[in-house]
Amino acid sequence: MTTTSPRLTALAAAALATTLLAACSTGNEEPTTPDAAAGSENGSSDSCTIGMTQINQTAIFFTQMNEGAQEAADELGCELTIANANNDSARQSSDIENFVSQGVDGIIVVAIDVNGVGPAVDAARDQDIPVVAIDAQLDNVDTFVGVDNEAAGKEAAEWLIENGMAEGKSYGVVDAKNSFIQNQREDSFREVIDAAGAEYTQSVNGDNVQEKAATAAQNLVTAQPDLDFVYTTGEPATVGAVSALSPDSDTVIVGWDLTKEVIAGIDSGLVHAVIQQNPRQEGVEAVTELKAILDGAEPKGFIDVPIDIVTQENVEEYRAIFN
Repeated sequence: MTTTSPRLTALAAAALATTLLAACSTGNEEPTTPDAAAGSENGSSDSCTIGMTQINQTAIFFTQMNEGAQEAADELGCELTIANANNDSARQSSDIENFVSQGVDGIIVVAIDVNGVGPAVDAARDQDIPVVAIDAQLDNVDTFVGVDNEAAGKEAAEWLIENGMAEGKSYGVVDAKNSFIQNQREDSFREVIDAAGAEYTQSVNGDNVQEKAATAAQNLVTAQPDLDFVYTTGEPATVGAVSALSPDSDTVIVGWDLTKEVIAGIDSGLVHAVIQQNPRQEGVEAVTELKAILDGAEPKGFIDVPIDIVTQENVEEYRAIFN
């Protein structure tokens, strides 16, 4: 894929080379899955039961991740059970404990609270159950699948600087205080953009829930009517900001994760740029990695899934995903 939009440069050189060879994935194509019959050098394991604990089942980002995980599980002959933590970190820990009690072969964690879920993950590892984390990096797991959220937040700020949207500009943030990775995205973004002369006003918390994020965004733009831009740290926050601002608003949005509503915002000019991940492929990679570990392969430790900055210049190739 060749676009004229700026691309995140935080990827390591080796990962970037791999991305260029494989071409940038938009998430529209079928997720890449291995040949189920191929097995591994040590032969395929007889059983493959995987428990996956998901943050919620409402955000498109998470449902696409689930779809990719299920496709890979079907391809590899694994039984996948997905538990919905519904934004409750205590429930997520309980889900992991239940998976251990059920004797699953492997566990996937999309963590709400990386610290809160730690003891449950440690307990699973104590039972020799391999654990793969998606989206939020955890200690004491075999492999993390996702992006460097801190580096990506910095790159979002650099995009704004390059496009003349930093020095002397005022901004606010719609975030999710209960999300470790969204805090990373906010903190790293603010560090770079503030150093370039942007004026921070305030952050409002949407708790990674679309309805709460919409209310929080409305409160922000009501309290700060003269903002030049709003930075949003995840899908609910971005959708909430789009709903809070009119398409012809002088305040624009730069944030994370596409949806149908966000693409409409790009078309109207309200949304200037979106950092887009590939959640379907993250789901595929997590299941594939667990199966490989169960078959005797060494854990990869980190699997980098490419991301891109989506603007009016390259939004067309993403549009079909969210029809």
